[in-house]
Amino acid sequence: MDIGLNIGGATVDEVVRNAESAAEQGFRSAWVANIFGIDAVMACAIAGRAVPDLTLGTAVVPTYPRHPHALAQQAMTAWDATGGRFQLGIGLSHQIVIESMFGLSFDKPATHMREYLAVLLPLLREGNASFDGERYRVHAPLERAGDPAGPPVLVAAMAPVMLRLCGEQTDGTILWMTGPRTVGEHVAPRLSKAAAEANRPAPRVVATLPVAVTDDPDGARALADSVFQIYGNLPSYRAMLDKEGATGPGDVAIVGDEAAVVAGIRSMADAGTTEFVAAVFGDDATTARTNEVLLGLR
Repeated sequence: MDIGLNIGGATVDEVVRNAESAAEQGFRSAWVANIFGIDAVMACAIAGRAVPDLTLGTAVVPTYPRHPHALAQQAMTAWDATGGRFQLGIGLSHQIVIESMFGLSFDKPATHMREYLAVLLPLLREGNASFDGERYRVHAPLERAGDPAGPPVLVAAMAPVMLRLCGEQTDGTILWMTGPRTVGEHVAPRLSKAAAEANRPAPRVVATLPVAVTDDPDGARALADSVFQIYGNLPSYRAMLDKEGATGPGDVAIVGDEAAVVAGIRSMADAGTTEFVAAVFGDDATTARTNEVLLGLR
């Protein structure tokens, strides 16, 4: 199981520095969130250009605000800029963001994603889309900038309908706040079944959780509950926490001494996670100690 890092930054320079640090330590992959700051696709393109050999991915880009052709252009540009080391993670985002903040409709999210993929995937894989749907009617080419395979596409899928769609059409799923019980009993079986029925390769399950190696696990869980509090209230993540039997983010955070963290990450692999991404949190000493353990698991 590959071990990657969740990196970010308030500026592009900070993302590049974090990417350089990840590569220097020996990590092979890093992921950038797209929230309300810098653009994650652009940041990955720049960081990947500056940092050789490190695979960069988005975790994740919301689909509603971007036309699928526009995102395909961005993704192929990032794929070209990184020499084929870019991975595109996309997701629906959340109703409160799409409707209350962006002023767009969040109606029929599964239909939206199905049609979005019907445009995005042919553009990336074949260089052309011809689709007439309820929400998108696109007949347009995309000049290919890189390898004909194009970047892998991962969808943040958690509900059964989305997991089926993801398994049938994409390279896999990318998860956040989803613990080992939920991966093993809910995510991986549905995803794998859909991929098998569609005669597709075994799907990737990329899972991200907060991680801290510490001698104060109770304090770390309390810190995780505070730092990641919002994710315990957003409906899609709340549903995953409920499936896990978790009260809040602190209950799915992987914290404790070296042995406890190793066991926690291995439990994710046993559940069906193919790639684990650590959202390391805590002070500098905790971060250094945590990264050392993570590198030992590669």
